[in-house]
Amino acid sequence: MLPYRTLDEASVSLGRNLSFLETLWFEYSAEKSDYFLYCHNTIFLFIFYTILPLPYVVIELLRSKKIDGFKIQPNTKNSLSDMLDCYRKVVITFVLAVGPLQIFSYPVIKMIGIRTSLPLPSTSEVLLQLLAYFLVEDYANYWLHRMLHNKWGYENIHRVHHEYTAPIGFAAPYAHWAEIIILGLASFLGPLIAPGHMVTFWLWMIVRQMEAVETHSGYDFPWSPLKYIPFYGGAHFHDYHHFVGGKSQSNFASVFTYCDYIYGTNKGYLYKKEFEKAREKLKEK
Repeated sequence: MLPYRTLDEASVSLGRNLSFLETLWFEYSAEKSDYFLYCHNTIFLFIFYTILPLPYVVIELLRSKKIDGFKIQPNTKNSLSDMLDCYRKVVITFVLAVGPLQIFSYPVIKMIGIRTSLPLPSTSEVLLQLLAYFLVEDYANYWLHRMLHNKWGYENIHRVHHEYTAPIGFAAPYAHWAEIIILGLASFLGPLIAPGHMVTFWLWMIVRQMEAVETHSGYDFPWSPLKYIPFYGGAHFHDYHHFVGGKSQSNFASVFTYCDYIYGTNKGYLYKKEFEKAREKLKEK
């Protein structure tokens, strides 16, 4: 809840007029508790998880030879009922694990200093924090994910996520409830180290969800703007991890490729790429 009753009070406190976005934020959040604003994150996660995979659902249902050219594993097909069943299972896990985790983690959010007050962060501040969050999450996720591929972790927890050897968008958060909590810690680590505004925190969770859906989409489109991000892994990189399955000791990172490169866990993937290039050259002859 903001400590101002009117826009004039807010302007006096800031020593300037509020920007358009700050005025909108004041009008919406002035009388709402910080706890209520934090709970928006759970709503956003559910909404964006529901909406973002829908284009991939449509593409999957309209499969053709042309579309199959972008499908990473073209021999696999998913029916609408299969994809909706995945969605149903994720929503159940969301209600039982993700929702309570988001709600009961509020004291930590308050303790580390994620604020709801004015002024809003600048665009450059938001972008720099999001970049830092991605780098921190990617590194932490790499090691936590790699840990889940030990014998006990895989058989008791991580095998659920690997039920999809050819992932789909709805399967991005499809996992054992314990895995959601374990890997969720990596997502919270960036804001824990560099806390910012609640709006930045919302954006971080939304953008991370967008990236996870794209990575699990099962499609590799050459025009994707994400391909221009240095060291970005993408759908093709992560699809290999699912394709190999439980025996996979490759491509553990969630977003970028640098951890797998540094620690030598991308060799199987690189060998596969070289093999595919050589096969294509033979076809051309």
